[in-house]
Amino acid sequence: MDDKPKLLEQMREQIRLRHYSIRTESVYTEWVRRFIRFHKYRHPLELGGPEVEAFLTHLAVRRDVSVSTQNQALSSILFLYQKVLHVELPWLENVVRAKRPQRLPVVLTRAEVSSVFSQLDGSMWLIANLLYGSGMRLMEALRLRVKDVEFTRHEIVIRDGKGNKDRITMLPLTLAMPLKLHLERVRALHQQDLNEGFGITKLPYALARKYPHAASDWGWQFVFPSKNRSEDPRAGNIYRHHVHEKTVQRAMRNAVRAVGLTKPATPHTLRHSFATHLLESGQDIRTVQELLGHADVKTTQIYTHVLNRGGLAVISPLDRPV
Repeated sequence: MDDKPKLLEQMREQIRLRHYSIRTESVYTEWVRRFIRFHKYRHPLELGGPEVEAFLTHLAVRRDVSVSTQNQALSSILFLYQKVLHVELPWLENVVRAKRPQRLPVVLTRAEVSSVFSQLDGSMWLIANLLYGSGMRLMEALRLRVKDVEFTRHEIVIRDGKGNKDRITMLPLTLAMPLKLHLERVRALHQQDLNEGFGITKLPYALARKYPHAASDWGWQFVFPSKNRSEDPRAGNIYRHHVHEKTVQRAMRNAVRAVGLTKPATPHTLRHSFATHLLESGQDIRTVQELLGHADVKTTQIYTHVLNRGGLAVISPLDRPV
């Protein structure tokens, strides 16, 4: 009898060995399922480059997926072949690529930001203000640990950001006191968890084995913990995880509707607004690039096209004096 784990179990094992997030694990395994289903449940070892090309082309032509979605599918399939099956696929030359639309980011004015914030309260208000005040991505804010908030220097250390890079951004002075008061409530909640026999948090990578008591230390707790404890699907431990991103997205959506904005603003819009408003105030683009964590300044330059100075900073002839 063959005791070898099933294909998806092998894939999960390889993903966890590389310390990928549970979100990545879920996405990768789902794309592999779709790939196998598309080819009538044939084993991937029976397939090759042409079959991968056919699947990716189907996504672009029939399903009309975005570039990022098609790339996500490709990364998932390549991981399967390279890390699980140990098969190198030929260069994929015949894939029909999804078209990348040239869209400018949605940006709110300062007045619009204030109006949206007026509809938020509690931790949702604080998270939204941090996104706008520091330029963090939503998941960077939600994964923030207590130890990475530096009140003395008014800095926030972002660990394992996009591209697994660390960076430092600002802690707005106006948020220092609200954040301290919030952390006092979070600490009381953590102490209650400890008193009830819980109080451990999920640590990154193998730190739980290296520092067995760190999981219950105050510094490692999430700044924005969930209201409820839950079981970790991997380890089976009971943790108090961070607030779910959908909770923040829903709160932002309701706030945008309440003030009657027609712009499709999301939590990520606050990051776009942060960058644009810094550039509007004359901040150096290289500094903004570092705060945002962009690898290339060309990515940051997109915000120069949405500065509040009219189309490409040109004065309309209708606005010039005769």
